[in-house]
Amino acid sequence: MLVTGATGRVGRLVVDHLLDAGVPVRALVRRPRAAVTLPAEVEVFTGDLTVPESLDPALSGTGAVFLVWTAPSRTAAAVVGRLAAQVRKVVFLSSPHRTAHPLFRQPNPMAVLHADIERLIAATGLESTVIRPGMFASNALAWWAPAIRAGDVVRWPHGAAESAPVDDRDVAAVVARTLSQGGHSGRDYVLTGPESLTQAAQVGVIGDVLGRRIAFEEMTPEEFRSLWEGAAPGPVIDMLLAAWSAAAERPAYLTDTVADVLGTPPRTFRQWAVEHSEAFTRVP
Repeated sequence: MLVTGATGRVGRLVVDHLLDAGVPVRALVRRPRAAVTLPAEVEVFTGDLTVPESLDPALSGTGAVFLVWTAPSRTAAAVVGRLAAQVRKVVFLSSPHRTAHPLFRQPNPMAVLHADIERLIAATGLESTVIRPGMFASNALAWWAPAIRAGDVVRWPHGAAESAPVDDRDVAAVVARTLSQGGHSGRDYVLTGPESLTQAAQVGVIGDVLGRRIAFEEMTPEEFRSLWEGAAPGPVIDMLLAAWSAAAERPAYLTDTVADVLGTPPRTFRQWAVEHSEAFTRVP
């Protein structure tokens, strides 16, 4: 199995799940020094999605690929063509852009890219599975952990916006299962956590886990744009604000997919917070 994005937040966990299942793993990395975080038994290849021919050594002799697209779209067709010529199965990490819920229906350039790659994969006839996680629980680390570690008020827009945060480990476990076992070809899996929580409630859960009250203060969209300007691309900021606005005071979209695929219920946001509590008290 070849894992692209093998040092990312999902890919790195997929590697561990596959190794635990006794599956030989190859990892594609852009920079050799990134491989120091990978277990010694992983076969590491250097390659870049923007240089399709650089993938050939990693694809030779590979049966299935976990594809995480982190590059511009211009080489997508060439990369997918190479996959079709050399492997049997692709599991693609996409987004829930087909889901009829306001949180996922806002204009989103990443969703457009994902849809284009899905069409390319479908046209090849490859065995394929599309994985569509909703909001990740781990977003809380980037969004709120700095303020919580500093003991500050968490200031954030659209505190009433609801989502069902999914644990990265559940996403990775589903990916590993679909890569290594049959019966998932042609499936389209939307993954969510088990409960609908407002953003303010998620901060409250973290506070409960830490044993202290964390104040939440509503921030205007304009303040959010100013704060995150330069830290995130403008279209991403636009997408998040539009999605949160549309999802305010509306229950999140929930699925049973994690339980259906793994046979165990998805982790709750509280479980995730308990197991990541140190990240909210000390700088990683």
